[in-house]
Amino acid sequence: MSAKGIWIAFGLGVAAGAAVALLYAPQPGVKTRRQLRRNFDDGVDYLEDAASYLKEQAESLSKEAQKTFKRTRGQVADAVDKASEAVSGAVKGVQSMM
Repeated sequence: MSAKGIWIAFGLGVAAGAAVALLYAPQPGVKTRRQLRRNFDDGVDYLEDAASYLKEQAESLSKEAQKTFKRTRGQVADAVDKASEAVSGAVKGVQSMM
């Protein structure tokens, strides 16, 4: 399931839970609204924390990818240099035979 699908499912679950809570709540409206506001604020805090965590993970993965890219680029450059040397040696060997 994609991340977008997970967030949609999460939002639907929150909405369904809130609807059920409102239907079965044996408390006055003021108390219910206060509780809903508190739960909403908790949800916002949770989402902010999750976004911060995901941002940190993305930055970490980006740094690792850059390191891997640089290392791989160096290895490819070395391989190209060795192949070039081998081809040059082969060309010199063929020219000396002629």
